[in-house]
Amino acid sequence: MTSSRSMGWNGNHTSVAMFVLLGLSDEKELQLILFPIFLGIYLVTLIWNLGLILLIRRDFRLHTPMYFFLCFLSFIDVCYSSSISPRMLSDFLKNEKIISFIACATQYFVAAWMALAECCLLATMAYDRYVAIGSPLQYSAIMVPDLCGKMVAGAYVSGFLSSLSQTVSCFQLYYCGPNIIQHFFCDLPQIISLSCSNPFIAQMTLLVVAIVVGFGSLFVILLSYGFIAASILKISSGKGCAKAFNTCASHLAAVTLYYGTTLSVYLCPKSNQFMKQDKVLSVFYVIIIPILNPLIYCLRNKEIKEALKRLIKRTAALCSSE
Repeated sequence: MTSSRSMGWNGNHTSVAMFVLLGLSDEKELQLILFPIFLGIYLVTLIWNLGLILLIRRDFRLHTPMYFFLCFLSFIDVCYSSSISPRMLSDFLKNEKIISFIACATQYFVAAWMALAECCLLATMAYDRYVAIGSPLQYSAIMVPDLCGKMVAGAYVSGFLSSLSQTVSCFQLYYCGPNIIQHFFCDLPQIISLSCSNPFIAQMTLLVVAIVVGFGSLFVILLSYGFIAASILKISSGKGCAKAFNTCASHLAAVTLYYGTTLSVYLCPKSNQFMKQDKVLSVFYVIIIPILNPLIYCLRNKEIKEALKRLIKRTAALCSSE
């Protein structure tokens, strides 16, 4: 049985030096079953996302704003999954799921950085789809490489600063015990609830970031799709409407999955029953969505399929020449 208090000295007071993660389950047999499943998911996530990045970088026909943004979305998914999955996998094989205070803060910082950057990037991609459908003749003039680069940099910087403010405000609080986190990774709402000092500033920081970055990005996405819908309704031919819808269908599916599960986790009331439900939904947006995004964007995408065929042909020709 793991002690609920792992303490270190902080001046004349004792403070929490480590946290205990309860994990997905406390049943050893179930953990041993889940380990190979989640290991497989993590490895496929790395292969698919890194493979998509390589394919986009290698094929000049994919050097367009949409695939430029998709490349960075895949990179975010790799980093996001890697900030949580390796630790979760190692915990499946441990009796005591202990994580140090610094490691917990680092894990949350990286995970939140990637999650918030993904919100901003999804908003950027929604704007890109609006320009492509609403102003197709001016698309190349508007979405120039310099603007695309600034938009991606803005998404990453916004995520970095927002995550940093949350992490600092949370982990500078005084923790004296208990130190048990009701989750399989270091998540801020569960950590703040363990604080022995007034968490008001940390809670306000969390709320402000959620409103400005999370809901702000969602507002931009909804606004963009409002304009997209208005543009599609102006198209007279049915074939033109279908083509316009297919242009943004993948992004719309990715947004629905990401925001649907995230809002379900953080807006639901908290109880023991909801905590179990939160873990399941968290698995979906932390572990499953990074593996689904490449599929969502590639399955019905003719340009990706053609680029993959060209890459296979070039590789086969190179191997035969040797």
